[in-house]
Amino acid sequence: MQNSTINKVSTKMSFSHRDFLGIEALNADEISFILDLAERYVVQNRRRPQTNSLLKGFVMINLFLENSTRTRLSFEMAAKRLGADVINMTTEGSSIKKGESFIDTLKTLNSLCPDIFVVRSKEEGAARASAEIMECPVINAGDGTNEHPTQAMLDALTLRRHFGRLDGLNIAICGDIIHGRVAHSNVLLLEKMGVHIKLVGPSELLPPNLENATTDMQEGLKDADAVMVLRIQEERLQKSLSFTSDEYFKSYGLTEEKLAWAKKDAVVLHPGPILRGAEIDATIADNPKRSLVTTQVEMGIAVRMACLDLLTRYKR
Repeated sequence: MQNSTINKVSTKMSFSHRDFLGIEALNADEISFILDLAERYVVQNRRRPQTNSLLKGFVMINLFLENSTRTRLSFEMAAKRLGADVINMTTEGSSIKKGESFIDTLKTLNSLCPDIFVVRSKEEGAARASAEIMECPVINAGDGTNEHPTQAMLDALTLRRHFGRLDGLNIAICGDIIHGRVAHSNVLLLEKMGVHIKLVGPSELLPPNLENATTDMQEGLKDADAVMVLRIQEERLQKSLSFTSDEYFKSYGLTEEKLAWAKKDAVVLHPGPILRGAEIDATIADNPKRSLVTTQVEMGIAVRMACLDLLTRYKR
């Protein structure tokens, strides 16, 4: 599909947000709008050449203050496939390592006049703080336990492409829900799109007093069309857990036996990194008929291309 066709189709609806900080600010129509545009970038990315000049002359700064493989690389690839130049920054390669504050770093980066800014941080609210200082659009690539909005978008795109719809699906999200920004963004997005969600995990990893949460894995997976597995966020735990890793896997690790509690054709998602034998068995993670993990990675590039496209339109 030619780039001009993508723009012609996708401008039928305006997108009024300057930044992409979280799912909460979006309505169902806006979510569908982003997914529809991302669909077109899926088509472009499966053709040769994969790149175009939509953002030629634009510069994106990727500030990743937490380790990342999929998110960081897919943002970089998304920008390059749109023709933009990319500057990658990490804690190790910045003055933050020398003790400079996050705010002073932002002021410095803003003075460089980038066209778009992507930030990941272990601190909740880092993306919003960035948007208050940066004069260009800001995309939240994950802030603490708060949100990871582009991950939720790519998960939704993966599910919609597989099932042909989102409305009415039953999704079980299993694992560390209380510390999981992926879970938080997915719950916000999927509920807006008419998806029925069940949250599953041990009580100390579940938010309190939620009607759609259960500590019973069999109950949580019943009638599920898809199971989203999340790892325990060891780096965010405030205290030691009451169970061992072996005990956790026995009760909540996704195996073929447990997956049988879901629908016969249920599929599995995982945002990565996958810890085999910790929260999912390798036979499930590697099963091409059930696992959509690699598809999620592919959809991540398309979703992030759509976000970069939308947020830079005011400059084009």
